[in-house]
Amino acid sequence: MALTKPKSEMTAEELALREEEEFNTGPLSVLTQSVKNNTQVLINCRNNSKLLGRVKAFDRHCNMVLESVKEMWTELPRPTKGRKKKNVNKDRYIPKMFLRGDSVILVVRNPQATQSS
Repeated sequence: MALTKPKSEMTAEELALREEEEFNTGPLSVLTQSVKNNTQVLINCRNNSKLLGRVKAFDRHCNMVLESVKEMWTELPRPTKGRKKKNVNKDRYIPKMFLRGDSVILVVRNPQATQSS
């Protein structure tokens, strides 16, 4: 395919083909493979939480529909006089969620799944 041709000069069909090619070979291929194989991904979000779940659908903006999501975050306890409290790791299960792409920082395949196989 002619990758040198500017997107502004492409037809709708050429744009669709190029987007599909980018989804299969570019950075978004992690999401494409997750959808095809129903595998988990770990997503770091801007609110400093992490999401471990399965991607059901996504678009070029990294908006995602996720299933079987485990959200993990750390809470800082309120300071009290003379006592040093430790950070508390928390998590919760979310059966289905829509994640807006502008809150996504990083997406990786589930590191636990790749170690065991």
